[in-house]
Amino acid sequence: MAVEVGDQAPDFELKDQHGTPVRLSEFRGKKNVVLVFYPLAFSGVCTSEMCAIRDDFPEVTRDDVELLAVSVDSGFVLRTWADRDHFNFAMLSDFWPHGAVAKSYGVFDEEKGVATRGTFIIDKSGVVRWKVVNPIPQARDIAEYQKALAELD
Repeated sequence: MAVEVGDQAPDFELKDQHGTPVRLSEFRGKKNVVLVFYPLAFSGVCTSEMCAIRDDFPEVTRDDVELLAVSVDSGFVLRTWADRDHFNFAMLSDFWPHGAVAKSYGVFDEEKGVATRGTFIIDKSGVVRWKVVNPIPQARDIAEYQKALAELD
């Protein structure tokens, strides 16, 4: 079942590229969360999207915004990719149970075994305020994230 705008965001805990557990509910009352699901590390479109976030999304450095990027890759793969491309934001592994968090948000492609390109902006109270889901081959527009975040201020 897909998560829709106005829904309470399903809570989850996943490990980041350093093996540190990250729980969505830790940010309630403190930060707006940009939750970005993507298919696979090191793939062309995913790399260009993560580099665009790194280079063109200064909101990730704000004290009231947390970026969480989620894929079904293992933590080891995410660490190697983050180190290589200097991604200084949380890259979370939805490896096992395979794609469980992506499934809970309705953005898991069962046939391909990966997440689609789903993005959710979750406010400080834990409510989804904006979302976009693109097909796997179609990159997202970072400017849309910026506009949606600006509307929360």
